[in-house]
Amino acid sequence: MNETTEAAKTTAGSPSESREKPKGPLRPGWTTGACATASTKAALTALITGDFPDPVSIRLPRGEEPAFALAFESLGEGYATAGIVKDAGDDPDVTHGATVIATVRPLPPGSGIRFVAGDGVGTVTKPGLPLGVGEAAINPVPRQMMTREVETLCAEYGLPADVEITVSIPGGEEIAKQTWNPRLGILGGLSVLGTTGIVHPFSCAAWIHSIHRGIDVARAEGITHVLGATGSTSEKTAQELYGLPEGALLDMGDFAGGLLKYLRVHPVPRLTIAGGFAKMAKLAQGALDLHSSRSQIDNSYFLSLPCAENLNPSVRKKIEDSNTALEVREILRNEGIDIAAVVAADARKAALDVLRGAPVEVDVIVTDREGNILGRAG
Repeated sequence: MNETTEAAKTTAGSPSESREKPKGPLRPGWTTGACATASTKAALTALITGDFPDPVSIRLPRGEEPAFALAFESLGEGYATAGIVKDAGDDPDVTHGATVIATVRPLPPGSGIRFVAGDGVGTVTKPGLPLGVGEAAINPVPRQMMTREVETLCAEYGLPADVEITVSIPGGEEIAKQTWNPRLGILGGLSVLGTTGIVHPFSCAAWIHSIHRGIDVARAEGITHVLGATGSTSEKTAQELYGLPEGALLDMGDFAGGLLKYLRVHPVPRLTIAGGFAKMAKLAQGALDLHSSRSQIDNSYFLSLPCAENLNPSVRKKIEDSNTALEVREILRNEGIDIAAVVAADARKAALDVLRGAPVEVDVIVTDREGNILGRAG
């Protein structure tokens, strides 16, 4: 799914809008992959020696060596289990506070390392992801991290690295409903994620990575028309308009650039972009990150349009002084100008400029807050 965090699926926009960003320096946290790796090492150590290391240290891909306190441990005949409560730092991560549990069992000689999805960890059911259909949703880098710790520990004690690792996240199936996993075809729970082991608070990378995986899955399923919307209202309108399947919905949010740049290299025949007037006006002005903290409406854009050339000075002054795009739209509507259609056309042109001739047909839909279509282009 995504790289750095299990970003919450919100309809407001980016992950940072699901929780207010704290003031001051932000505290980083640990990915589910790092927690699963530490749990695995603690459980395997106990299986070999009879004792659980607490805290347990692991080595992350970039060389950091954090230590994790155990929240749960159990040693039985032919198995050992350890659990760690995930600390996502100051990130609005839906898995913050979840317990990541690893159970290890020895396998027959020559079996190697086997990964199993336990309670609350999903299973891949669609092609297009970096894991095969039927595999536990434990991403490649966490698998590599766990494999390295297992091989190192087994070598230290002169044992073959023939181990089954079952990762569980109690409550994960319910938590996963707040993520993109169901749309990506990861069913039954969460993904075990992380490319660095560290959660960087309020990271945009997680959201964008999920958009990319959505495109990968859509392409693998042969879907030829995808939809990137800024929120649930515009998404519902466009989905119903075209009768699009769930797999065509890409949860673009504010990250138009992340969507378009990936489609430039991994094209799908048709793309619909849908959103409210203000967000689409930002795209029309060339902004590729539509979040309120990272791009602003420039009222001079509206005044530069051909349709505004004959406005009298007092109306132009009102537009200059307007505080919101919706205020501008109302002023122009009173002047008989269909500005939503113009914004849709300019947003489409901006999208095509980013695609740079990639074989993707684009149309844009501008909606109001009730989901009514205000303007279309393409």
